[in-house]
Amino acid sequence: MSVHFEERSGVVPCKTPWGSWYQTMEEVFIEVDVPHGTSAKEVKCHLGSRDIELHVKGKEIFKGKLFETTVSDEATWTLEDKCLIRIILMKTNREAGNCWSSLLEGEYCANAWIQDQMQRKLTLERFQRENPGFDFSGADISGNFAGGGPDFSSLQK
Repeated sequence: MSVHFEERSGVVPCKTPWGSWYQTMEEVFIEVDVPHGTSAKEVKCHLGSRDIELHVKGKEIFKGKLFETTVSDEATWTLEDKCLIRIILMKTNREAGNCWSSLLEGEYCANAWIQDQMQRKLTLERFQRENPGFDFSGADISGNFAGGGPDFSSLQK
């Protein structure tokens, strides 16, 4: 479901010196620009449940403790067109309120505006899941969306 929502609504990327990262309720996506012609043999990538490390052509791109835990068995990386590394991490906590404010603890932080946009997007993604007959991909949200937005679970149907 989130893939289709993501395709229709776009992403909110957090730019970094090496590329960008963005998130859905379930996953964190990391896109790293690498020199054209890079081969997979020149990429060393460690994807742990709490840590990550990436080296390209012997140069460290990033290394550190992830903002939150991930399911390491479901983490993947690919080299696309010999110029882009795409890493996909599966979040352990897949609630709308689990909006990462940085990729690593204290590094690659989203500024206040990007963080706000990411949280709004995760809240709309949650609304889409709870209301599959509606299309929230072009919606805007205002008000109380921090922490995943308002809780309507106590309302009678």
